[in-house]
Amino acid sequence: MEKQPNDVPKKNKKNTIPLKTAKNWAKRWRKMESSYNKYNDCRAFNIPLLDLQEAIAEGAASVRAYIGVEKMMVEGENVYIEKLMIVGVDKNGKDMISSEDGETLDSESGEIFDFTQPCPENCDPNSPLNGPS
Repeated sequence: MEKQPNDVPKKNKKNTIPLKTAKNWAKRWRKMESSYNKYNDCRAFNIPLLDLQEAIAEGAASVRAYIGVEKMMVEGENVYIEKLMIVGVDKNGKDMISSEDGETLDSESGEIFDFTQPCPENCDPNSPLNGPS
């Protein structure tokens, strides 16, 4: 089996990627979306800096974002809102949250941040990553 090259750019000091790569990744997400996204148009998330600052305030080495969908009733209709749930991650790659019962967070176990806003609705219409191409 021949190994295919990936489109991850070479590492650089700022850990950035070129716009062309970002556009390709964003386009691929929209094209290869899950069955949920075949019916819903989520392209991006706006993440308040406060979420990230608070997630890393407890000594996290990084943060992890989990994808979810909030269900709400609006005027008798189900409305679904895409969410990113952000948690701190320790130096061993473990989420800095725990739950003894699997339903509630244990005291002193960290927090899950949920202030993200999905795009569409909270989009930059002029962003080259937001376009169809």
